[in-house]
Amino acid sequence: MELEVSTPALLFPAVSLLFLSYTNRFLHLSALIRKLHLDWQNNHDGLLLEQISNLRRRLVLIRWMQFLGAVSLFCCVSAMLALLFGWSLFAIIAFVTALVFMACSLLGLTVEVWISGGALRIMLNSLEEVSNEARTAKILKQRE
Repeated sequence: MELEVSTPALLFPAVSLLFLSYTNRFLHLSALIRKLHLDWQNNHDGLLLEQISNLRRRLVLIRWMQFLGAVSLFCCVSAMLALLFGWSLFAIIAFVTALVFMACSLLGLTVEVWISGGALRIMLNSLEEVSNEARTAKILKQRE
């Protein structure tokens, strides 16, 4: 298999866009956690603790996604340097390693998106409970 310098360079734009996306997700979640923490300090709602716990898991995943993306980028640079020095076997190994790390980073993104649905489920369950309680109270009031 022949590898050209331009092949590992193809990952650079993808990694840049992923880092931008990961950083935006991280900043958004950080701001949300700060807001929920302030809300929790004011009224000690257990629902807020569930949401914060969910967001904590997501933040850990995003940090891992960023780390794996950075390692992938480092392996791409290593592959390009190896190609420039004529070390074809090392270049291929470094490039394949970069692809594996990028795939792991994307797998982390998939898991994080799945977990983000958990935060919405927490809110929807709470809303349904309040709605059911209101419906039950209305029925009991009508029976009186």
